[in-house]
Amino acid sequence: MLSRRQLLATPALGAALLPAASRAAVPDTILAIARQIDDITSLDPHESFEASGGEIMGNIYDRLLAVDPGDSSQVVGDLAESWQVGDDSQSFTFRLKPDRVFASGKPVTAEDVAFSFQRLIRLQKAPAFILGQFGLTPDNVGQAVQAADPRTVTLRIGSPRAPSFVLYCLNANAASIVEKAQVMQHAQGDDLGNGWLRQHSAGSGAYVLRDWRASESVILEANPRSPAQPHLRRVIIRHVPDSTAQLLQLKQGDIDIARNLSPDQIRGLEGDDTLRLVRKERAFLLYLGLNAAHPMLGKTQVAQAIKWAIDYDAIERNLVRGTWNVQQNFLPAGMPGALTDKPFRHDPGRARDLLKAAGAGDGFSITLDHFSGQPHADIAQAIQADLGAVGIRVNLLSGEQRQVITKTRARQHEAALLYWGSDYYDPNSNAQAFLVNPDNSDDAALKTVAWRNHWRNLPLSEAAQAATREVDTGRRLEIYRDLQRRFRELSPLPVLLQQQEVAATRRVVQGFELGGVAYRTLYAPVRKAGG
Repeated sequence: MLSRRQLLATPALGAALLPAASRAAVPDTILAIARQIDDITSLDPHESFEASGGEIMGNIYDRLLAVDPGDSSQVVGDLAESWQVGDDSQSFTFRLKPDRVFASGKPVTAEDVAFSFQRLIRLQKAPAFILGQFGLTPDNVGQAVQAADPRTVTLRIGSPRAPSFVLYCLNANAASIVEKAQVMQHAQGDDLGNGWLRQHSAGSGAYVLRDWRASESVILEANPRSPAQPHLRRVIIRHVPDSTAQLLQLKQGDIDIARNLSPDQIRGLEGDDTLRLVRKERAFLLYLGLNAAHPMLGKTQVAQAIKWAIDYDAIERNLVRGTWNVQQNFLPAGMPGALTDKPFRHDPGRARDLLKAAGAGDGFSITLDHFSGQPHADIAQAIQADLGAVGIRVNLLSGEQRQVITKTRARQHEAALLYWGSDYYDPNSNAQAFLVNPDNSDDAALKTVAWRNHWRNLPLSEAAQAATREVDTGRRLEIYRDLQRRFRELSPLPVLLQQQEVAATRRVVQGFELGGVAYRTLYAPVRKAGG
């Protein structure tokens, strides 16, 4: 077996470029990917909450349910063979498939499922709210989730909810099933194995985690016990933030897939018969987080002024054409209930009038945190120019993605340019993130995007929570349409763009598809011609 040093010795795997004579194509048994992965802060599925980590965990862990690949409005069994919903819409019973095992070889049992859900709630890390919103707390989760027998697990939630909503949450990464015995073997104090699982894995998915180096690389190795039967024995993902370096390595055959090419680079590859372009509209939004604790940004008229000052069409046309589209609603296009109208346009005069009405006619200064890579850096500069034209002086502060994310999670920013990826294919995934903030205190249990930005609108927060209890699908989706309209008028969270992800692959790569959400980009089906 190749050592880590050998694996990373070529430019494809992240070292400095070697002389041409010493380079070799990536072996047919290895998939080499170049992309930006500096947002990863942990690979514990009950803690991690970033897009890159979500994709990796989607290949390491299984869940009870999965989104139907042929119809995203439906769920299918993953670890679950069957399931039943009680007449009260509060009780759920799952029967596990009899032949599923962890990478260690031990069977997946109902006890492992119950432990995983209990662990998520008891750790109280960022993704805990996905199940916590059903009334599960560290005090009651032991009673709410139980193993009835080795293959049957029961879940009882605190109040009736739309069954589809509950089932979609159970295919989110936060609901990943971990092996109890292996995790607890590495527990330190009361951390439930969190310190160990951040850099190791204990799942039943197609791959296992062999190595993660922050802002450097991730190495996955095929799990031969997975029914997914991965074709390639190793996947190496290297942090290559520069798109020019990604393109060079792809053309030289030093990597198999480039994930972050610029719009101009992508257009330049069209018609290149040595490569293939893979496209997917994703449930990823780029938005501005305006911290309402700021004396100016907390004013609704100021937030509205910023929305009218930005030239959305110019950003799409000049900076991200073909890779991001203008979207101004908190639900991405393609999500049930999503609006696609675009009420805001570049109108500096209207923006100035709103600033005057808010008592900010003389302008003010803010700092905008943003990821240093593209397209974030260019978009941040465009926003700086647009806001500067109406009197808002913007100081740009760039950093690695995890630095920006960590800062906003601590509510220490003034404004931040960030992305948000839906955790599951239900409107509540984004409605909760952008609207719900029942407790705005620093030690709140629910730390949503709204909470991170000190924005608390109780009527909208309560309406979003009430929507999850509406069992009539048509009425429920209309509620979300109304919430999007009200959000646009009241929130300090301007939504700017929705991602149209494009990956460039070598022609030899077959079976690679991008997922609409991060954890549905799967490596197991990928093979290489002749491999």
